[in-house]
Amino acid sequence: MLVEHRQNVPKVLDGGFSGQLSRHVSTKIDNDPLWTARFLQTNAAAVYDTHMDFLRAGADIIETNTYQASVPGMMKYLNVSERESLDLFDKSVRLARGAVDDHVREKRIPVESRPMVAGSCGPYGAYLHDASEYTGFYGKSMSRRELIDWHRPRVKALLDAGVDLLAFETIPCVEEAEAFLELLKEYPHARAWLSFSCRDNQSISDGGVFQSTAVRCYRALPSQIVAVGVNCIDPKHVTPLLKGINVEGASSGQDFIPLVVYPNRGGSLSASGEWIAVQDDHSLNLPISEWLNLGVRYIGGCCKIFAEDIELIRAEVNRHITPEILGK
Repeated sequence: MLVEHRQNVPKVLDGGFSGQLSRHVSTKIDNDPLWTARFLQTNAAAVYDTHMDFLRAGADIIETNTYQASVPGMMKYLNVSERESLDLFDKSVRLARGAVDDHVREKRIPVESRPMVAGSCGPYGAYLHDASEYTGFYGKSMSRRELIDWHRPRVKALLDAGVDLLAFETIPCVEEAEAFLELLKEYPHARAWLSFSCRDNQSISDGGVFQSTAVRCYRALPSQIVAVGVNCIDPKHVTPLLKGINVEGASSGQDFIPLVVYPNRGGSLSASGEWIAVQDDHSLNLPISEWLNLGVRYIGGCCKIFAEDIELIRAEVNRHITPEILGK
């Protein structure tokens, strides 16, 4: 597996898979214990179409539809065997790769600009299906070995299927981040980003300090971690969370830490587990330039961020990719 990683060239990620997928299906998506992963079995064409939407919007990296997928979860809720569950992870990569192949042919994209596929690995809390990815309570009751053993089958399946890198995302507690780091060492050629779930503008979901945790995680395994950052967070919290990790305006250097950010549209989780948005679906005004200056090198969207939003992010990022950034 080869990942071309140039710290100084920003890459655009895809957006919220659930929202975009809902434009291709009539079936209810939210509140399903497998969330969008169920469609790997029931409507693969819609999964492919969703990938294509984001690629056509300008994404450099798309994620597999496996955020809430796990071997025990798919065995339980799809009534399939362990082998069939693992095959669905392989299928998720084939669907994403197929979309990339078709997009490359459609747009005649050169090899060096070929979009990459990231294997989406949501936290253990997403499997619990009780919104605990926004609390991280289980980090205090599960051992690191238990977390590693639970994540290993999906990580191995995604790597075996040929993803370019892994997306460890919506991490709500330091214990799970440390488990991901330890697990990643078992696959020394693998690359990944770590993206945390945060409760406000300074703390990860379990109350730990985001900046010190993120910096420590990156420095623990810089040869394999391509970036650290946040996802599924109100955009207003992003700058305070990231500011100060790098010297503003820095783009390289030994101490530079590449950052990843893909916020939601803004809002909060209600007591009943439903998302309460604070922005309408027709407006999105992200301080892209500010974030790039802070060291963000991977930028996209999470819940309620659609393909047309990614197209706007793409255009804004393009305005900042100068010959100097490209190293020309």
